[in-house]
Amino acid sequence: MPEKSSVFDMIGPVMIGPSSSHTAGVVRIARASRRVLGGMPDDAEITFYNSFARTYEGHGSDSAIIAGLLDFKTDDKRIKDSLALAKDAGLTYHFKSIGNASTLHPNTIKLILRKGDRVVEVVGESRGGGMINIAEVNGFKADFSANLHTVIITASDVKGSIAFIADVLAHDDCNIATMSVSRKGRHDIACLVIEMDSGIKPATLAYLQSLNWVIQIIYIPDIDR
Repeated sequence: MPEKSSVFDMIGPVMIGPSSSHTAGVVRIARASRRVLGGMPDDAEITFYNSFARTYEGHGSDSAIIAGLLDFKTDDKRIKDSLALAKDAGLTYHFKSIGNASTLHPNTIKLILRKGDRVVEVVGESRGGGMINIAEVNGFKADFSANLHTVIITASDVKGSIAFIADVLAHDDCNIATMSVSRKGRHDIACLVIEMDSGIKPATLAYLQSLNWVIQIIYIPDIDR
């Protein structure tokens, strides 16, 4: 008799797992979060909300989120073994579940990732078909898909700063697809999220980071590369 298949052996064109929302989308949320952090975390605190809270173990979302933090792609056969592989990689993790968060998307995950003295918090939503939305980064509204090259700029709320940054990117031949900004308050810290069709040159990133009103820049190339 042929060997029995598990749900993780259901291989589609770009994913492994029983559901694009519960596996492929979850892997992509984790890969985007890893890039926000700047590498694989030492420790991850992962909270599944709403429908994810009820199904994350049975549908393999726990393995998928760890696989993404290990930087496995959505079609990587190692996804089903990721919980064991995390130990070998030096990644510790903790799962939580909250089943009734009515203000959040049904398939929401919050990750608190730590690497040395660096800590980031990312809230992601799995929208179906492997599509995701990174809703928040470090408490700021973000709303980017991770399908494009993305830059997240945390800066002082300086008059004219958005137009200035857009002009710098235009001189680098970067075509802006989407742009959003959120801030903690007037003349307080602001977060600018820009999605672009092409990447940013290292010299341009270094120049933007050198501006005295820029606090931090996070650059996330297309996560599916």
